[in-house]
Amino acid sequence: MSTTSASEGDSLPSERLLGKVALVTGGATGIGESVVRLFHKHGAKVCLVDIQDSTGVQVVESLGGDHNISYFHCDVTKEDDVSRAVDFTVEKYGTLDIMVNNAGVSGLPCNDIRKTDLAEFEKVFDINVKGVFLGMKHAARIMIPQKKGSIVSICSVASTLGGIGPHAYTGSKHAVLGLNKNVAAEMGLHGIRVNCVSPYAVATNLALAHLHEDERTEDAWVGFRNFIGKNANLQGIELTVDDVANAVLFLASDEARYISGVNLMVDGGFTSVNHSLRVFR
Repeated sequence: MSTTSASEGDSLPSERLLGKVALVTGGATGIGESVVRLFHKHGAKVCLVDIQDSTGVQVVESLGGDHNISYFHCDVTKEDDVSRAVDFTVEKYGTLDIMVNNAGVSGLPCNDIRKTDLAEFEKVFDINVKGVFLGMKHAARIMIPQKKGSIVSICSVASTLGGIGPHAYTGSKHAVLGLNKNVAAEMGLHGIRVNCVSPYAVATNLALAHLHEDERTEDAWVGFRNFIGKNANLQGIELTVDDVANAVLFLASDEARYISGVNLMVDGGFTSVNHSLRVFR
């Protein structure tokens, strides 16, 4: 995977996570992969977990396959999988300092609630909400005795606005934000920080997940980028996975040591403005 200059970190302190141990769910592709690569670059020991085994192993091998990077199969909807992934990380690296709950799905598009499939709705909530909850729960059992740690969950602009996506997706992201606030309330007593990062639309496979791979043509990607670019508030800059990863890096690092309960919007002001009256457009 090629990364943009946003993740190079030339103007930032080197190895901002030196000595830290991190677990990243959904770390084989997209935002999760960018987080894994950036954390590794900044000195963290990283366990990436996913259900895409071959892709996850490829990421590890592309980073040199050294002791500081590893892959573990994990379905975040299964508590035993999440528990074993956390235990594997702790056994391999001695502790867990950072938990990144990134695994998620957008679900199938549907603009009519009468036609919403309940099984699809439950699948989205299982991955997006239960998966985050289980990540928080099992990270907490390691972090609470240590009296330190950072939990970062990938949320969405759909956590604060309606009309951004299907009912299941928007509902799930509102739920993640609620969990973020509540778990931050409990974990504060133990010195553990809990935060969210909520990006605007990013051109990853998740964005076109409802399309068959054969339909994810260059024209489809161009169309997606043009659409989100046209509707963005911040013009002239395309949001990338590296931009989101940089926000996660900040919240995971000691530079954010007194930040907790925050939903950091990486959206170019999208959720702060309303251009429907065209005052500035």
